[in-house]
Amino acid sequence: MCGIVGFTNPKDMNGAEAVLGAMMDRIRHRGPDAGGSYLNGEIALGHRRLSIIDVTDQGNQPIFNEDRSMVLVFNGEIYNYREIREALLKAGHSFRTETDSEVLIHGYEEYGAGLLEKLRGMFSFVIWDDKKKQLFGARDFFGIKPLYYAQMNGTFLFGSEIKAFLPHPHFERQLNTAALEQYLTFQYSPTQDTFFRNVKKLPAAHYFIWENGRLDVQRYWQIKFDADEQPLLGDWVRMISETFQDSVAAHKIADVEVGSFLSSGVDSSYVAAVANVDKTFTVGFGTDEKYNEIGWAKRFSKAIGKENYSHVITQKEYWDAIPTIQYHMDEPLADPSCIALYFVCKLAAEQVKVVLSGEGADELFGGYNVYSEPDATWYDRLPAGLRRGIAKAAGALPAKRGVNFLVRKGRTLEERFIGNAYIFTPQERKALLKITTDAPDPTAVTKPFYDQVKDKDAVTKMQYLDLHLWMTGDILLKADKMSMAHSLELRVPFLDKKLMAVAERIPTQFRVTRKVVTDEHTPYVTKYAMRLAAKRNTPPETSDTAAKKKLGFPVPIRVWLREQGCCAAVREAFTSPAAETFFYTDRLLKLLEDHRKGRADNSRKIWTVYMFLVWHKVYFEDQ
Repeated sequence: MCGIVGFTNPKDMNGAEAVLGAMMDRIRHRGPDAGGSYLNGEIALGHRRLSIIDVTDQGNQPIFNEDRSMVLVFNGEIYNYREIREALLKAGHSFRTETDSEVLIHGYEEYGAGLLEKLRGMFSFVIWDDKKKQLFGARDFFGIKPLYYAQMNGTFLFGSEIKAFLPHPHFERQLNTAALEQYLTFQYSPTQDTFFRNVKKLPAAHYFIWENGRLDVQRYWQIKFDADEQPLLGDWVRMISETFQDSVAAHKIADVEVGSFLSSGVDSSYVAAVANVDKTFTVGFGTDEKYNEIGWAKRFSKAIGKENYSHVITQKEYWDAIPTIQYHMDEPLADPSCIALYFVCKLAAEQVKVVLSGEGADELFGGYNVYSEPDATWYDRLPAGLRRGIAKAAGALPAKRGVNFLVRKGRTLEERFIGNAYIFTPQERKALLKITTDAPDPTAVTKPFYDQVKDKDAVTKMQYLDLHLWMTGDILLKADKMSMAHSLELRVPFLDKKLMAVAERIPTQFRVTRKVVTDEHTPYVTKYAMRLAAKRNTPPETSDTAAKKKLGFPVPIRVWLREQGCCAAVREAFTSPAAETFFYTDRLLKLLEDHRKGRADNSRKIWTVYMFLVWHKVYFEDQ
């Protein structure tokens, strides 16, 4: 796992070596083991290395092809590199290292962009072809590893993190206010645009070619849900089990020790049990089991014969870490579990260089509780016009469980579901913002993805949307940034191309189903087939793992935001000059006061605004 950065501007490469060095220093945390660079008067490439495979100096980057006409910098892991290497050796290519990196440059020589279809792994990389004067860059299938780019003042910049662009003299640091408005709804930046104007993210499963000052971006892989109704449930359970075990084995390839995160949920438990690593890592808050899974994790670790390392995060630790975390995130993220992830990565990095984690299982196999919502009830059989009228009336009432149900049921799926977080409605964010932006309605962001699966059932539609927005924009973003903040490589064996090929064929009733199909009132079971597969591979004394409700990294933000100290910190931010610039601060303070006095649960809304203000201070006030 590493960090990459670079730029090209044939007309102005003055001081390129010093600039590249400063850019590389900004991402030293991604690769503290070594640094390497390549400059030729037209392009500058930089690499920071975290040694995982071939930990000798031979594995340092940049890496060249045989005649040094092509040069590579790479961030990630290629799990099937040995098979690709064998094919390339037979084709006549010569290798000088034992790294997975080198198969990329020889593979690109041999197959061009077709190489991407052959890869199994997580990656972002760029290759400079000095003969063609062409730059090729690519990002992995699911967006596990980030890749940003910007075109400014004749210079094309690219890298693993936006902060690496800051030292470049052609970089213009300007806030993208449209991203702020979208963030207030999604809790993350959902489009290719970032919070920095003119800085973009290369989407997952895409590559770019930069040549003669022109950028061409293309998709190379698609997720295609196409249910196969022929296999029985037991067949699907077997296929999941076999494919997942193969994926975990591939994800364990390393020349250093590998550990595993462990919460009380089925995803991480399944990973830890199958991976058979020696060490597991868990964090929690206080002693309340709603917020602390350490006791369960220790019992599970003991059952599988492994050692569990744990840490109880104090409220002070959590709040003190927020500015550092927002710095590492590059863009504001309002997911409270991001901070818990920061601490479990810190804990793991004290023991290992690589850790396995359970991200992606919910999106692949239908794990979120909201996926059970679309099932028709007596209420859904009411006329659509009547339900819309009730929803409109309910929307004027204070938000709470029953009211929220009426509001949701008055809208179509495409109107109401934008992913796992829906913080501020478009009307609420307009009322809160003092500025005017050109941000589109949230449904305009989600529509292209819904259009791709318009003939599918509601569960599949939600999964498809989450795979492309929520998972990449929130789940994988924090996984990469929080692990790399501690020079830790985080691997996600659920996000494997072979496992996706199984998941996209599983019928909906085996993803989200009922415990007793004939009982209309029995709660749904999410990730049904996957839970059964997990039960096969976890110890009998922990059999309740497969049925355990998803918690993730539960954080007591709702409680803390009613305490004097936390309220004071938020109130200070809500009355700051930055808050005055962007928001109607009296409305911010009302959100906080209503929450503090228990009149409403505004914790998610308060947290979303607060995280932006902390991030803004880090990147636009303190720099």
